[in-house]
Amino acid sequence: MANDANPPAAGEGTGRGRGRRPADEVRADVLRTVGDLLLAEGIGDLTFERVARAAGVSKTTLYKWWPSRGALCLDGYFHAVENTLAFPDTGDIRADLLAQLRAFAQVMTRTPGGRVLAELIGASQTDQDLATAYRRLYSSQRRRLAGERLLRAQELGQIRPGTDVQILVDQLWGAVYHRLLIPDEPVTDEFVVGLVGNLLDGVGPR
Repeated sequence: MANDANPPAAGEGTGRGRGRRPADEVRADVLRTVGDLLLAEGIGDLTFERVARAAGVSKTTLYKWWPSRGALCLDGYFHAVENTLAFPDTGDIRADLLAQLRAFAQVMTRTPGGRVLAELIGASQTDQDLATAYRRLYSSQRRRLAGERLLRAQELGQIRPGTDVQILVDQLWGAVYHRLLIPDEPVTDEFVVGLVGNLLDGVGPR
């Protein structure tokens, strides 16, 4: 009996005998293919046609799930970096902020991920589907995870009551994005340590 929860994707054969792959398996293959292409080459030459060939799917299937090339690229990028950018919770907010920001900086500066993200942000200024996908798939998720971790720290007394944690998110990650998009200054480990130290220790005279 067919599994109604995971219907086969139209036109996607297994290549290993009869039958068709479940839709979730096809989608995972597409996202893995897109992520690999993006991190190796960027978004310039990535097209629906190329992804369809590389992943062994039809363009019809791709268009069913992603309304534009930008939305497809963003989804593939998000899945490629999701595990690397997971937010730790050791109970020590300083250590966890440093760990997450260092992981983020590593992806942004030592892998093609930084260039890809900058390209996606730039393309989203003129691609409304991509702008919507960016907020839904990436920025809102990253902001939510950071906000939840900061709220837990606030509950433990590690952050002053009444502090708006969403502003803290902007202060920390916004500073890294600024250096990524306007590279007057590099994103270094010293920069990351300084960000967290200035935030948690304050900058007023003692």
